[in-house]
Amino acid sequence: MIKKTVLSGVQPTGDLHLGNYLGAIKNFAMMQNENDCLFCVVDLHAITVFQDPKELRNNTYEVTAAYLASGIDPLKSIIFNQSQVTGHAELAWILNCICRMGWLNRMTQFKEKSGKNSENVSSGLFTYPTLMAADILLYKATHVPVGSDQKQHLELTRDIAQKFNNDYKSPDFFPLPDPYIEKEISRIMSLRNGVSKMSKSDVSDYSRINLKDDKDTIVKKIKKSKTADLPMPSSQAKVAEMPEVNNLLNIFVGVTSSTKQELISKYEGQNFSNFKKDLSDALIEKIAPIGDEIKKLMKDKSYLNQVMQEGSNKARNKSDIVLKEVYDLVGFVKPWVTDQNS
Repeated sequence: MIKKTVLSGVQPTGDLHLGNYLGAIKNFAMMQNENDCLFCVVDLHAITVFQDPKELRNNTYEVTAAYLASGIDPLKSIIFNQSQVTGHAELAWILNCICRMGWLNRMTQFKEKSGKNSENVSSGLFTYPTLMAADILLYKATHVPVGSDQKQHLELTRDIAQKFNNDYKSPDFFPLPDPYIEKEISRIMSLRNGVSKMSKSDVSDYSRINLKDDKDTIVKKIKKSKTADLPMPSSQAKVAEMPEVNNLLNIFVGVTSSTKQELISKYEGQNFSNFKKDLSDALIEKIAPIGDEIKKLMKDKSYLNQVMQEGSNKARNKSDIVLKEVYDLVGFVKPWVTDQNS
C-alpha cells in the first residue's frame, strides 16, 4: 500500500494551548505510523505579524519540544523549522503568480484578522494562504491535518495546484491535497466564551489551558470556566444550544475515550461541579505529562537544535527535487546545464 504524504505545522507565536494539541498535534502523533509525515514550525508564517526576535526563537524551540513531548518521533517523522528550507519561500513566489487576487479576497480568515485595519496590515498576512499552499505542495503532500478554520485555505491550495497543473500542461504534477479533520473535535473554543476560538492572543489566561500549566492551574481554570445556569441537558441537540457546555464536552471527548453522548448521559440533570472535577482530572492525566516533558526538553537546546537540523536536511532533500521540477516546468534557465528543454 502506498503511504500518504502528510504535512502540517504550528506557528511559534506564544504558549501552546489545549486547542493546538487537540486540534492538531494529537493527530500528528497518531498519523506517523502509517504515513510519511512532515511537521514544521512555521516561523515564516509567524512574522506576518511582528514578532520579538528573542521570543520567536524561544517559541520555535518550544513548538519543537511540544512535538516531541506529544509523541512525534523524529525517526518516523520529519520535524523542522520552515525558514531553514528556502524552497518554501521560493515556491511561494511562483504560486503568488498563479493565485488570483479574487481568490485571496475571499479568504475569511484575513478579514477576521485584519478587521477594520486591513489597509495597515502586512501584505504577508494577505498572501499567507499562498505560502501555506507552498508548504503543502513543495512535498506533494496528499493529506493535511487542519482545523475547520483552515479548511478554506486548503481548498485554495487545491485551486492553485489545479491551475498550475493546467497552465503548465502537467495534469498530474501536483496532487490535490485532502483535509484530515478530527470528526469529534473540529475546533476548541475559549473557556470564557464558547463562540470564540481558544487563542494565544486572548488577554485572559483563564480563556485557555496552556500545555505547560501545572495541575493546580488546570483545576482553577476549569473551575472558573463558563458553563450554564441550567443543569446538563439530556441530548446533543440541547447541548448545541449551550456553546460553553458544548466546548467543555468536546474537550472531555478529546482527552478521554468517551463519546459526547456517553458524557451527556453520565452527567444528565446534574450541576457542573462533578463534571468539572472529572474533566480536570482527565486533563491533568493527559496534559500534565506533556507539559513536564516540554519543560525538560527546553533545558536541552542542543538536542532540539539537532532534531531541527536533521529534519531540515531531510526536508530540503525532498523539496529540492520538487522545486527543480517546478523550475523546469516554469521555464527558468539553469546556466550550468548545457542541455535544456526548449
